[in-house]
Amino acid sequence: MRPQKPVKIDLSNDYPCPCRRRGRLLPIVLTEAFGCDRCQQIFVVEENGQTIEQLSSSYPYKRSWRWTGYRWMVVRPNLGDGYLPMMSGMIVVLLIGWLLLALRSSASLSIIIWITLTGLLVILSAMIFWLAYRR
Repeated sequence: MRPQKPVKIDLSNDYPCPCRRRGRLLPIVLTEAFGCDRCQQIFVVEENGQTIEQLSSSYPYKRSWRWTGYRWMVVRPNLGDGYLPMMSGMIVVLLIGWLLLALRSSASLSIIIWITLTGLLVILSAMIFWLAYRR
């Protein structure tokens, strides 16, 4: 099995395109960037020299790859860098609000309805989170 360790990218070599369109990444003269001869995308070499990032894209997140010596591996951002802290905080605030409203009402049927709505809110939030991070 081949190693998965990142290898430093040589700016004078050409590499296969990470977009899987059978193109070749060719170095752009006087820059630390590569251009694909097939899909016309531009990729910039990051400071560590082991990762490239797609420069122009309609993709909402930065797409990055690292070279392992024989193929590109997608660099996935950490969950903590994105929406995880914000979404967790929102869920906690909403749950506390729902439970306070449930405790205010005194009827037992009303408490069951509020707890059911709280559970549905948790399930909906978990599904949204899963859909956002299932790449």
